[in-house]
Parts: sequence; structure tokens; C-alpha cells
Amino acid sequence: MTKPFQPPSRILMGPGPSDVHHRVLSAMARPTIGHLDPQFIVMMDQVKAMLQQAFFTDNALTLPVSGPGSAGMEACFVNLVEPGDTVVVCVNGVFGGRMKENVERCGATAVVVEDDWGKPVDLEKAEAALKAHPGAKALAFVHAETSTGVESDARSLCELAREHGALSIVDAVTSLGGIPVLVDHWGADAVYSGSQKCLSCTPGLSPVTFSDRAVEVLKTRKTKVQSWFLDFSLLTAYWGGGAKRAYHHTAPINALYGLHESLVMLHEEGIEHAWTRHSMMHQALLAGLEVMGLGLLVEPSARLPQLNAVLVPDGVDEAAVRARLLAEHGLEIGAGLGALAGKVWRIGLMGQSATPHHVTTCLSALEAALIAQGMTLAPGAAAAAANRLLLV
Repeated sequence: MTKPFQPPSRILMGPGPSDVHHRVLSAMARPTIGHLDPQFIVMMDQVKAMLQQAFFTDNALTLPVSGPGSAGMEACFVNLVEPGDTVVVCVNGVFGGRMKENVERCGATAVVVEDDWGKPVDLEKAEAALKAHPGAKALAFVHAETSTGVESDARSLCELAREHGALSIVDAVTSLGGIPVLVDHWGADAVYSGSQKCLSCTPGLSPVTFSDRAVEVLKTRKTKVQSWFLDFSLLTAYWGGGAKRAYHHTAPINALYGLHESLVMLHEEGIEHAWTRHSMMHQALLAGLEVMGLGLLVEPSARLPQLNAVLVPDGVDEAAVRARLLAEHGLEIGAGLGALAGKVWRIGLMGQSATPHHVTTCLSALEAALIAQGMTLAPGAAAAAANRLLLV
């Protein structure tokens, strides 16, 4: 007889998901009601309002797409890009490459601005591409590249797009809730994120926001949106239809309870305090890594505090280290992707995983694993270095 699945207890410090607070899990266990129930509609409006606060926007079209961050990405492209369009796509990691794939699947031409993995998007290259392709529909870029831990200058890139008459499409999957995402201040047009990173909810929802300019582009399309499920002209009748909502799909009711609770917790902490917390945990982690002689892929000026790509020392079996952390400590960190496979560990400090306990636990476990592989390190020194910052 098949038994109920009982997952092991893990400490999640990879590139996502992050640890989920018991309040969020408890919220998801609340009674399921109908997706057109008047009380559920009240909750939907609260989710929208709290997402607007998190995005720092007044955009009316702000909603969580029923699907992970990849669904939010696809929603942005299929709603705004039509066959024959040209889109300038900045690629400096895995997720910029996925943007390019979305553009091409929309029947549009992707003009790629390529930068080395671990480097932010080069503003001069992006501007040159926009100048070389007047009439480009959009400039697409990743604000926080999860594959490398690098932050690009979102405000300047959005300004470049607007100066050249293009929309800006921004991947904020790893940034929302961890570092400033200032949609209206940047003048960003389409921004998408994910529930499982710095919002510290379960995976499966993708907050998205569209500017009025993006909405106008959607309204004046020449062709139907190629995805029925992700067509915002249909979805907004459900998410923005006042008290009377037009049925579109059965929303993931209990998952939305969880997102609501995670946004309530973000509001209680204060989003600026959340940014500060992520930064402080990053500095503490870095202090411990430096004691072990470990460096980061990204230069200090462009590092994400919530996603740290740690360079694997010569002679160390990176996969064996990750396996040991999981087996002996229940601790998950991430491997490198693509060109960085085998070269970095990706250590996430996101949401509920950005705490002093997480930092010191990770450092102690990593230190022990490296000693086991023959590195000469002083036991306890890494966590002590972190604590000197954390206890100030």
C-alpha cells in the first residue's frame, strides 16, 4: 500500500525555493472556498494592493499569474510582443537566454546584447543596440540574474528603453522583496517576479505588473495573444473586474492564501527593513567566506545580497560538497548552471532563509565539508567572523 509522502526537513539556501514560514504554511491549510466567492474576491483585492506596495507602483494591472516565475515571464512576452516585432534582449546569464527564447517563440526577432556571466548588463551596449534598431518594440533584461548573482542597473536600462520609444520588460524574480524594485520610479513597463524567492512563499505564483503604456500596447495589438491562458485582456476581467468577476480559470485558491500571508508578513516587517536584513546577512556570509579563502564571482558593486555565487576552490569536488551538506545537515545550496556548472555554488539568502541562524549554519557546514576534502581551515572561524558582524 502506498503511504502518504512525508518530505524531509530541509534548510533551503539554494537559488530557490527559500524556507517558508509556518504562518504561510498554516494559511495554505485554511478551508478552500470558491474562486468566485465574495470573500475570496476581497482577498484578491488585498493581494493586488499589497503587490502594488511591494513593486512600488500604482499600476492597475498588477496581479499574480497562476504559475511560477517562468509563467510570468511568458505572460509579459506573449501579451506585448507580436510576430514581426524586434526586441533587444540583454543576456548575461541563463535567464536572459530564456527571454530570448520567448521572443523567438512569439515570432519576433531577438537582437541579443551579450555580456559575460557574472557581469551586469553593459549600458553602452544596450544603447547601441537600440540605436541600431530604431522601432524596437522592447528592451528586455534581468534585474537580478539568478544564475550568477549579479544585479544590473534597472533604472538606467528602463530610461534607455523609454528614450528610444521601446517598452522595458524586467525580470525581478529574485529581486522582489530582497532589494529595491521601484517600478514607477524606474518607469518600467512590464515586471515579473516569483513567489518562492525573497517573498518566501511556496513556488507556483508569479506577481506581474504592467504600466499604462504596456496596457495600451496590449489593447492595440494587431493579433490575438498566442496564449489563451496568459492573455491579460481575459485575465483582467477576473482579477480587475470589480465585485462581479468574469470566470477565467480556477485560481490556485490555497496557494493565494499563502501569498497573501507572505505579503502581510512583508508589510509587518517593512519592505525597507527587509532590504536591510538581506544586505546584513550577505555581509555576514561574506565575512565567513573570506575567512575560508572563498571568493564570489561578482564584483562588489554589482553583487546581489540574496544570491551569492561562490567560486569553488581548485581541487574541491563541488558536487560532493553539496551532497555532504544535504546528507549531514539537511542543507541545500545550489550548483552552477550552464557555463558555471562545476565552478560555483549558489548560496541563497532569500526571505525566511536570510537570518543569522541560516548564515552561521551554512558557514559551519561548508567549513566542515571543505576540511573533509583536505583544506586546512580553523574549525569555527567562519561562523565566528559572521557573528562579529551579526552581534554588533
